[in-house]
Amino acid sequence: MPRMTARSRHEAHRASTPLELFFDLCFVVAVAQAGARLVHALAEGHVGAGLAGYAVVFFAIWWAWMNFTWFASAYDTDDPLYRVVTLVQITGVLILAAGVPRAFDDGDFTIAVIGYIVMRLALTSQWLRAAATGRDAAERRVCLRYAAGLVVCQLGWVGMLFVPESAHIWVFPLLVLAELSVPLFAERDHTTSWHPHHIAERYGLFTLIVLGETVSAATIAVQEALDEHDELGDLLPLAAGGLLIVFAAWWIYFAVPIHDHLRSNREAFAWGYGHYVVLASAAAIGAGLEVAIEQTVGKAHISAVSAAAAVTVPAALFLLTVWLLHARHFKRGLVQQLILPVSAVLVLLCTFAGRAGVPLAGAVAALTVATALVLSRRA
Repeated sequence: MPRMTARSRHEAHRASTPLELFFDLCFVVAVAQAGARLVHALAEGHVGAGLAGYAVVFFAIWWAWMNFTWFASAYDTDDPLYRVVTLVQITGVLILAAGVPRAFDDGDFTIAVIGYIVMRLALTSQWLRAAATGRDAAERRVCLRYAAGLVVCQLGWVGMLFVPESAHIWVFPLLVLAELSVPLFAERDHTTSWHPHHIAERYGLFTLIVLGETVSAATIAVQEALDEHDELGDLLPLAAGGLLIVFAAWWIYFAVPIHDHLRSNREAFAWGYGHYVVLASAAAIGAGLEVAIEQTVGKAHISAVSAAAAVTVPAALFLLTVWLLHARHFKRGLVQQLILPVSAVLVLLCTFAGRAGVPLAGAVAALTVATALVLSRRA
């Protein structure tokens, strides 16, 4: 067996590989499925069920991506065996994506769990390979803990399939906590050699993919609305506001380089886990724009305020979370620190403008970027 030697955390010019980019792109299918289900739920007025289903399904998508990304940052050898096993993981991702509609609509996680089994078999073999060729006992111990944690958690998900659906509300959070605790348990006394710059780039690229899916979904929704109703005058302000929100989201996320902040597991894990909210809210903005478009043309059975909230709430959540994870570490002075939190509040207040809410939120987002630029240059 070829050696799987841990890569150096201080390796120069470390960048994402074409295989990693391919892996990310395959998640677009799953993200699109989750977004489409959220649109349907919100448009029909099933807000509680829709948000709960979206939160559950998006966790499954995000955590599958996380499992691979952090392993690859430390142990990407890019040899033939590594590539083949990663392609098997991609197969599991596509199976997971196929199971999203059943999981969201019916609470049937069978297909999704099968997809996870495929991914976990591949990833567990990677950790075992790393353990077999580890440099010392501490590194081998960490790899074996990861492998054991994956197996135990996966057995838990399989077991969930055999409990009554009414019990899922209790079982699912416990399994989520178990999943989140695996990295903390595995690396409690020895840290894997994940690369700060590489991790920051990987998260940035996945954020770009999610924002791209948001633009794509909103564009298709506008096109379908025009084909069916030809209401360009009503849709133009909505489309413009949505674009401004997405453009501002991109600008704000990539305004500062975050890799220097990721100095240890304590900072990096909190930052990485927090991206569940960043990515889920970014994808939800696209779903919200679809809902707002459907409400404008009379296809959604909700009020204009509710339709605006489908956009403004995830947009505000995105702004606030990016401030907590990124921006606050680089802001100087109270005024700079308050820009994003205040902007998030103003975006939420735009909800009550009804159909004008999304264009107003877009204007607030654009003004936020402009204000931040002016203040940073003065500083």
